[in-house]
Amino acid sequence: MVQDAQNIDELSFEDALKRLEAIVQRLESGEASLDESITLYSEGDRLRAQCEARLQAAQARIERITSGGEGRPTGTQPFDAD
Repeated sequence: MVQDAQNIDELSFEDALKRLEAIVQRLESGEASLDESITLYSEGDRLRAQCEARLQAAQARIERITSGGEGRPTGTQPFDAD
């Protein structure tokens, strides 16, 4: 089943990842025709981009707990991936 761009945007992260895994399995099996492989690759690329964007958005929301000299929490700071 090929998902159009609008449907891909509506998928949860988990569902998009499952669909991406199914596409990879189909492509790796070698059973897909050339046309089907191209279509699946295109869909997989859109799914990968959507999953990556959702992960980046989630990472931006993560906060790091900071602690004072005695080890007690003093607040939070935005997550810094670097």
